[in-house]
Amino acid sequence: MDVALVTGASAGLGVIFAKKLAAQKQNLVLVARRKDRLEALAKELKTAHGVEVFVETADLGEPGAAAKLMKAVAGQKLTISTLINNAGLGTLGNFAEQTPESQTNIVNVNCTSLIELSHAVLPEMIARKSGAILNVASTAAFQAGPKMSIYYASKAFVLSFSEALHDEVKKHGIHVSCLCPGPTRTEFFETAGATQIGLAKLAGSPESVVDTGLKALARNKTFVVTGLHNKIMAQGTRFAPRAVTRTIARVLM
Repeated sequence: MDVALVTGASAGLGVIFAKKLAAQKQNLVLVARRKDRLEALAKELKTAHGVEVFVETADLGEPGAAAKLMKAVAGQKLTISTLINNAGLGTLGNFAEQTPESQTNIVNVNCTSLIELSHAVLPEMIARKSGAILNVASTAAFQAGPKMSIYYASKAFVLSFSEALHDEVKKHGIHVSCLCPGPTRTEFFETAGATQIGLAKLAGSPESVVDTGLKALARNKTFVVTGLHNKIMAQGTRFAPRAVTRTIARVLM
């Protein structure tokens, strides 16, 4: 059975990705830590759209979590035709005041698990000469971010990796796109302890972000920035001195 695998599917953009894909009659594997939320969403989607929905709980910050997840998927004889690497997290605060464990966890979730899952699905996609991978980054990818230094750096990695992978696998008929939304109305800011910062007050619609990402993936766009304001800001970083973009980011934090 062909499925779309969505990480971070218990909240925010992940839930909306799942709903949009289910509406397209796409069978799903939903992945996150909160089993109760996943099961409730799975039941909703099965009832509303008549699709098959599989639930897999995983903490992608733990070493070996991606491999364990892929083993579970293989055990159910599922073929991942679309991978939505949506899981991500960040914390607000000066780097020196954060625990090493919390900062490493951000890298594990935002970067390492994304690499491992992408690498795991590609052999079958290459053999079939079809498949799609959407990596969710952020407009944070375009500049350094004081007060959220590891988060910003991790999203720069996701964008760079996605662009390179897009170029490598397009000859095999595989789509790879990177979605770079600006601040979005999800639980992210609450989880990061950042509801009071300027960026949170600029947050936009998560539905439009997901629509933009799925359209970009269908067209195999290398990357896409959501919203006119965000596009202007992202392009502006190409011309503004990096000291200026760092200062703007710090003020918004």
